[in-house]
Amino acid sequence: MLQTSTLVAHAANLDLVIRHVLAGLGHGIHAGRERGAGVEFSEYRAYAPGDEWRRVDWKLLARADRYYVREAERDSHVAVWLWLDASASMGEPSYAVQDLDKLWFARTALACVAAIAQRQGDAFGLVVCSGGKVDVTPPSRGPRQLQRVFAALARTSATGALPDAAGLRPAMQLMQVAPTAMFAASDCLDWPSPLAEALQRLRAQRHDVRLLALRTQAEVDGSFPSGVAYRDRESGQGLHRLLATDREAYRANIAGHYAGVAAHCRRHDIALAQAIIEQPLEATLRHWLRVPGGRG
Repeated sequence: MLQTSTLVAHAANLDLVIRHVLAGLGHGIHAGRERGAGVEFSEYRAYAPGDEWRRVDWKLLARADRYYVREAERDSHVAVWLWLDASASMGEPSYAVQDLDKLWFARTALACVAAIAQRQGDAFGLVVCSGGKVDVTPPSRGPRQLQRVFAALARTSATGALPDAAGLRPAMQLMQVAPTAMFAASDCLDWPSPLAEALQRLRAQRHDVRLLALRTQAEVDGSFPSGVAYRDRESGQGLHRLLATDREAYRANIAGHYAGVAAHCRRHDIALAQAIIEQPLEATLRHWLRVPGGRG
């Protein structure tokens, strides 16, 4: 079977990757969601590939000669929000898998979560933070919403820095309208940050907040090519050269940084999953969906 990291890097579109990943995943976003008894009928919509056949209204099919799916909703709606850090540092490439970088991995993981949300009948929206700005796709349901989210993810590039707290405020106001399951993907290099504070605030308001912290294998163990110089991707300043004698200190510093991220998440009850982008995406998603998260 084709390694997921290679597939992510070379697939022409997200649909191929998502079908490949979800075929073996079999997990929902919130397993406690009920269907049938105990929920209220909301509306009909046209059947789309991936919908469960048990939700097709067969009587309506006999009358209309078209497949329609019954949308059922709880009295308490859950909105799934996808939050993508697309700052410049997310463009850091893998040195083991050609054409794979942190942004590709993050947006593919979020696209898979969107596909699961659509399959479950949840409303889902997207927040992209890039170049100091915020781009919001408001939450909605159905296959058209999934294509809107896919398109927004596909056109995203890793640019600039994260927005400040004022820039995040409109998106935060949207997220606070309904109970939220938040899936945020970032490399967490800028931490603490306005993003960290926003996630902390959402969790304090009793939303389910899940953070995926991404690194390349080289960022973990310092196995960058020897003699190569680097600039800070977000500020463009400084020229750094990691020598063999610097690697031990680098590894200690980066491990300390992510230990601080993990401690912050534990302190504020944010569910944290850490991943290396060269590893299989299926395993990362499975862990991200299963990691214990607080709800209320």
